[in-house]
Amino acid sequence: MSDETHVPIRTEYDIVAARHRVKEICTALDFSSGEQTLVATAVSELARNIVEYAGSGEMIIGLTNNKNLKGILIIARDEGPGIPDIQLAMKDGYSTSKGLGIGLPGCKRIMDEFDIASRKGHGTTVTVKKWKR
Repeated sequence: MSDETHVPIRTEYDIVAARHRVKEICTALDFSSGEQTLVATAVSELARNIVEYAGSGEMIIGLTNNKNLKGILIIARDEGPGIPDIQLAMKDGYSTSKGLGIGLPGCKRIMDEFDIASRKGHGTTVTVKKWKR
């Protein structure tokens, strides 16, 4: 990934910083305003999960390409408690907090590619991509 930015995620202000960087890259890729909003929403959800469940982590945000496509790559990672049951966490409506349970499944729907890896006691890494078509 070229021109990647590492954004530490610890507070609400860091979530705003991550959204800002994502919007800059989406603008450079000529994403529509609707696409920019969707990607920023996914980043907000991922960053909020880091703050709420792990306390801190980081997002790596940058450009990616695949053959003729250019896009944005976002890696959200933490060293928190991990997700005990990923399949359950990916079900609409499931939440271990008082949320609506749309965060991870919503991110998967919004983005073109979605991968999640988590080990209990070792943290979680979510990798997402959105392609400019």
